[in-house]
Amino acid sequence: MSLIGSEVLPFKASAYHNGKFIDVTEENFKGKWSVVCFYPADFTFVCPTELEDLQNQYETLKGLGVEVYSVSTDTHFTHKAWHDHSEAIGKITYIMIGDPSHTISRNFNVLIEAEGAADRGTFIIDPDGVIQSIEISAGGIGRDASILVGKIKAAQYVRNHPGEVCPAKWQEGAATLKPSLDLVGKI
Repeated sequence: MSLIGSEVLPFKASAYHNGKFIDVTEENFKGKWSVVCFYPADFTFVCPTELEDLQNQYETLKGLGVEVYSVSTDTHFTHKAWHDHSEAIGKITYIMIGDPSHTISRNFNVLIEAEGAADRGTFIIDPDGVIQSIEISAGGIGRDASILVGKIKAAQYVRNHPGEVCPAKWQEGAATLKPSLDLVGKI
């Protein structure tokens, strides 16, 4: 069953953020746009390249009113150790959530039960705490965070312009579509 259109389920977790440990719940995803990026494990190979790439887009995402959260089934202590010892991860200024109980990974349907690790899942959550976009990739396939910027802009546009939709490859400022009987079969 798809999680699109569903509200984020309750959880409470510890996270590492800018030299401190903090608590995070589903309530943190309300009142602003959020991106939740699941990855398999700290101290691995593809994961640091993705998380560094996400950091490279972080200022742009913040400029769009988006907060970013990364999540793995490691602990917040492991996130701190990784942050302290990896050049790529040391750059991260967004929130790194630990999910050793697997609650969040199960809530988002990305837990690989046999491994106790999460799939590579990216979720865009609107200010009501409702999931608007999901992308899940196999473990060996790294994601490109620049794609998130366009998806966020489209999601925000659609939210702010009821009755309009964004076509494939839509860019901010480009024409949108207004589904209607007159448009059927003419695209």
